[in-house]
Amino acid sequence: MAKLCKCSRWLIPLGIVALIMVAVLGYVGWDRFFRDYGQPSFSSAEERFKYGSIGAEFDAGIPYWIFYVLPRMFPEKLPKPGGLAAFGVNWEQGKELPIGFTKRRIGFDRVANNCAACHVASYRKAHNENPVLIATGPNHTLDLEAFFRFLVDCAKDPRFNADNLMSEINGAAKLDWIDRMAYRFLIIPITKKRLLEREGQFQWIYRHDFPEWGRGRDDAMNLTKYFMIRWKMDDTFGPTDMPSVWNLKKYKPELGHRMNFAGDSHDPRSVVMDSALGLLGAAPHDKNDFLKQIDWLLDYLGNTPAPKYPFTIDQALAAKGKPVFDANCMQCHASARTGTRIPLAEIGTDRGRMDTWNQQAAIEANKVVRDMGLERKGLVEEPLIGYVAQFLDGIWLRAPYLHNGSIPSLRDLLKPPSQRPQAFWRGYDVYDPAKMGFISQGPEAERAGTKYDTTLRGNGNMGHDFGTGLPEEDKHALIEYLRTL
Repeated sequence: MAKLCKCSRWLIPLGIVALIMVAVLGYVGWDRFFRDYGQPSFSSAEERFKYGSIGAEFDAGIPYWIFYVLPRMFPEKLPKPGGLAAFGVNWEQGKELPIGFTKRRIGFDRVANNCAACHVASYRKAHNENPVLIATGPNHTLDLEAFFRFLVDCAKDPRFNADNLMSEINGAAKLDWIDRMAYRFLIIPITKKRLLEREGQFQWIYRHDFPEWGRGRDDAMNLTKYFMIRWKMDDTFGPTDMPSVWNLKKYKPELGHRMNFAGDSHDPRSVVMDSALGLLGAAPHDKNDFLKQIDWLLDYLGNTPAPKYPFTIDQALAAKGKPVFDANCMQCHASARTGTRIPLAEIGTDRGRMDTWNQQAAIEANKVVRDMGLERKGLVEEPLIGYVAQFLDGIWLRAPYLHNGSIPSLRDLLKPPSQRPQAFWRGYDVYDPAKMGFISQGPEAERAGTKYDTTLRGNGNMGHDFGTGLPEEDKHALIEYLRTL
């Protein structure tokens, strides 16, 4: 009996020690894998838009140090030399990551995207100047398809393994023992698995019968089909220009306005929420925090005005262009029709984007979002008939033109379809005020951009021949007036 009492006296402190060890290990595990450190405060709303997290790091984030070393390990998989800059990202001097790339510590540092990756524009007045960045503008230089491919192609490479990655990471960072073990045995294998899972969702961007999206475009509704509602791959293909997202309060659903190029969404809240869900790649980790982010984005995007034209305007000539605009453009772009869908038979532009989406896809996508416990007006559950007549605020910065970005400048848009450029280069950011578009021909445009061939599928530059028969002096005056919008 005395021996039993003596043993029990040892069991109690041993049990306490064991509980303490379990608690310590549990805390370390939570701290190094799950603890959300949040994000820093930002000096301005624009800074928050550029670099603020919307929660995508939880399920769609890439571990920071893997993201950091991939361009060094696999330079041959980049579209051009230059590391991450090869993808046409906007990168401010002194910043750790490009605009639209967020860093958030959730156990370990993770990188994800926010809306600014696609919606910050850049332009230069001359090739030897630094770019001017316009938040909420369309990122016409971003090669998003190449970025998607790069991540998957790296994961498919047999060199993507713990030994090789840790060799690169250890040369760039001083991780402690716990982080080194975590990266080697957990983080790297899990990241590889998740990236390889994306290959199935990206099958259609590997099809040889589809052209490249090129810089400044994405195939938005196919992304929605294959990621949100997990549809089987079909034969549709319809990349579109990155849109501007400034002054979203101009869209009034009560007036019949629709959003997205084919009018497949009801209102700004639906578009912003669906776009954010696409970046998350799953249901929000914290629904309340997600909705707060959506409310903030709607306020910011709704109240950010279009940028003013930064070059000289001949006001007298612009005044002569106003009646030309009223007679030839106002009926769609400054009337009750603005923001509403124009039938394809009337506008005559490439139908590829319209065919990527349909009524059943909208029904299923709306159900997915409702099942997440989120409310919005959502996607329009009816057949698509054409494309939305665009508001023209800030039109100078939205080149190339038409929904698929098939016409490099406003000058070219006023040419008959048979006289428009059949091939040009997208993604060079030096602006041509005379043509009202970015320089799209020549060695510098070719070096910086991707070739756009209007004879390929989804790339047609036909249609929208309004104003193409005007006298040259009227076209000249009209262009000058459009600079004022």
